[in-house]
Amino acid sequence: QVQLVESGGGLVQPGGSLRLSCKVSGFTLDYYTIGWFRQAPGKEREFVASISRSGGNTAYEHSVEGRFTISRDNAKNTVYLQMNSLKPEDTAVYYCAAHFSPWQATVLQVAAEYGSWGQGTQVTVSS
Repeated sequence: QVQLVESGGGLVQPGGSLRLSCKVSGFTLDYYTIGWFRQAPGKEREFVASISRSGGNTAYEHSVEGRFTISRDNAKNTVYLQMNSLKPEDTAVYYCAAHFSPWQATVLQVAAEYGSWGQGTQVTVSS
């Protein structure tokens, strides 16, 4: 059974950092592009970051570029999202998602392209 489980969320002050983890099971991470998305109350789910199968290609939403870093450890079946310089507008539920890709370099920014999703982890940035 395909499963993605996010962890690492919590309450942090503006300017602080968090590292989210996405642990996958039921499939081999090596063959999947992984994305992080977020959804704030009253807003649509939006793309945050994506990483290719090999980790060689990444993509970021403009507002997080330079502050967030996506990475992966295929041996541990885990993808990470390091979030620095957090702002109140980063407050949201963060989800990871998986897309089976025949190509090593694929990154995806469209939620509909991802077939499997985690349940999400809450990130709250507030003083």
